[in-house]
Amino acid sequence: MLEDTYKTIEGQSESVYTEKRSKFIAIAIPVRTLAEIKQYLEEYQKKYYDARHVCYAYMLGAERKDFRANDNGEPSGTAGKPILGQINSNELTDILVIVVRYFGGIKLGTSGLIVAYRTAAAQAIAEATVIEKTVDQDVTVAFEYPFMNDVMRIVKEESPEILEQSYDMDCFMRLRIRKSLMPRLRSRLEKVETLRFPEDDVTSL
Repeated sequence: MLEDTYKTIEGQSESVYTEKRSKFIAIAIPVRTLAEIKQYLEEYQKKYYDARHVCYAYMLGAERKDFRANDNGEPSGTAGKPILGQINSNELTDILVIVVRYFGGIKLGTSGLIVAYRTAAAQAIAEATVIEKTVDQDVTVAFEYPFMNDVMRIVKEESPEILEQSYDMDCFMRLRIRKSLMPRLRSRLEKVETLRFPEDDVTSL
C-alpha cells in the first residue's frame, strides 16, 4: 500500500461460527467515527440482549492509531484482542467487528475462546468486500475573475474534485485531491497571478 491509501470494507458482512455448542455471531461494519461505533454497539447490544457476551474491536483513521478491544466479561485478552488481531492482520481500518456469543453450556477455556473469537472475526471479514481508499486533502483558492481560465486549465489537468465554487469578480474554489498529488497542485496554482490560499492567511496566536 502507498502512504496515502488505506484498506477498509465496502459494506456490512456477517458470519456464524459454532464451537462446542457455543454460537458466535460476527458482524463486520464499516465506520468513520466514534459516534457511529457507539450507535452500532447500542443497536447490537439491544438486538442480542439475551446473549452471554457482546465483544468487539475497532480501528479508525488512515494511520490506524485509534483502536480499542473489549472483552465484555470474557477472560481478559480472550475476545477483543483476537478480534483486533484479525483487523490488524488484514491491514484494515475504519472498521468495527462485533462478535456475539451465546454460551452452549461447555466451557472452552482460555485458548479455546481465543481461537473461537479469532475464527469468528476472520470469517466475518472474509465475507466482506475489502476496498482501497485514498487519503485526500482539501485546498481553498481565491483569485480574480480574469485569471479564471488559468485556474481552470490547471484544475482540468490535475483533476481534483471541486467541492465548492463561486465565480464573481472575486472567484473562490474548494478542491479535494489525493494527498500525494497535493504538492504539485498547490505548486501549479501558486504561479497563477493574484491567486491566494485563504486558509494560509489565518495565523494562530
